[in-house]
Amino acid sequence: MNTSESAGGSGRETSSDRDGTEKLNWIDRRREKIRAEIERNRRGDYKVPTWVLAAALVLIVGAWLGLILFLG
Repeated sequence: MNTSESAGGSGRETSSDRDGTEKLNWIDRRREKIRAEIERNRRGDYKVPTWVLAAALVLIVGAWLGLILFLG
């Protein structure tokens, strides 16, 4: 199905061809991981709820501004 897999079985490729194939495979694997993560997030299977991340961001920015205003 994948052209890089069929080319890998020929046994006639040079080391530069293998490096190119490995790079394409790495890119394909990375893209598949990103797609799978997006699908999980759309289904709601993420690990940390968005509101928790937003609350943490507000606390961090608030603390930072508080330090600047009170100590500055």
